[in-house]
Amino acid sequence: MQIGFDAKRAYHNTTGLGYFSRTLINLLAHYYPEHNYYLYNPKSSDKFHPDSPAVHEVRPTAFLDKLFRSAWRSSWVKKDLLKQGIDLYHGLSHELPMGIEKTGIRTVVAMHDLIPERFPEQFKPIDVAIYKKKYRHACRVADHIMAISEQTKQDIIDYYEIPAERITVCYQSVDPAFAQRATEQQKAAIRVRYGLPETYFLYVGTVIERKNLLNICKALFLLRGRLDIPLVVVGKGGKYLEQVKDYIRQQNLERQIIFVSETAGYVAQEDFPAMYQMSTAMLYTSFFEGFGIPVLEAHWSQVPVITSNVSCLPEVGGPGAYYVNPNSSEEIAEGMFRLATDSALVQQLIQLSGPHIQRFAPEVYAASVMAIYERVKRPL
Repeated sequence: MQIGFDAKRAYHNTTGLGYFSRTLINLLAHYYPEHNYYLYNPKSSDKFHPDSPAVHEVRPTAFLDKLFRSAWRSSWVKKDLLKQGIDLYHGLSHELPMGIEKTGIRTVVAMHDLIPERFPEQFKPIDVAIYKKKYRHACRVADHIMAISEQTKQDIIDYYEIPAERITVCYQSVDPAFAQRATEQQKAAIRVRYGLPETYFLYVGTVIERKNLLNICKALFLLRGRLDIPLVVVGKGGKYLEQVKDYIRQQNLERQIIFVSETAGYVAQEDFPAMYQMSTAMLYTSFFEGFGIPVLEAHWSQVPVITSNVSCLPEVGGPGAYYVNPNSSEEIAEGMFRLATDSALVQQLIQLSGPHIQRFAPEVYAASVMAIYERVKRPL
């Protein structure tokens, strides 16, 4: 098959959607090199360098396409898809080119979450309108929808009234590097590179209200005098981050919380496995997620994880996670204390996570996505 991808986020996004795109493309090229994978990228970037001969980057070449790159990506790219003989096009982040259903090219769209539908107050009104239009259009015209969790599948059914048979859940995987143990030399180098303390809790994710960093900081405040382990935060933010910092200043917690993305800058993807493995526990106490990849990264790193008992997070965390009510800083604090002081509990959780994460193994993930492609491809 000639398979095309909307690769904007693979090349330009350093957070969840970019990570998802790069991981999927690399895994498909690794496990199914007999196909050709065309990555439609609106402009050059140095963030992604796939090394498989089956992967081909395509950028706009016509004058107007280069001048109006957004229009090329959202609509005009169709002529390039037809020129390259694309059999199937996969929109990796909630959207498909306008009018693609008229080309005869088969389509799959990946839906990560419907957060603009659930929490419109967390976005600008114009952005909510754009997201809703794109999401609804993609779900309506796609030949098949790939949902990344049962939670997301149910939301698509509930909000857009899409028949369940048009949606398949494909649990994503993580970079295989998370399953490899970092050497002591690698850990020491990364500790120096990012100014990491000897022991720490870890938070990975954009600092936005939904991801609930403030309640984690409140938990740290509750632990004063009982536990002296700082929190390392990897992720950037805006207004909500300033709200969190205000709380930190008011409670004199500055020495307890290290914002690595500010003190040390961009964290390279290859450094994350060691960063996880050196942590006491990873905290991911979101109010709502479409998936929650850091929970899975922690499991593969054999690090205990504290996560929320809501949304899709029990789906991802399985029996090996420590669950809390995200609204309760007291429960978060108790989880942090227990995982820092009860080695038997930590080992029990790590052992329980072992069988569970096999559902998310790279080869299982790649096979589930390829099964969708085989299902929707044009008959010979």
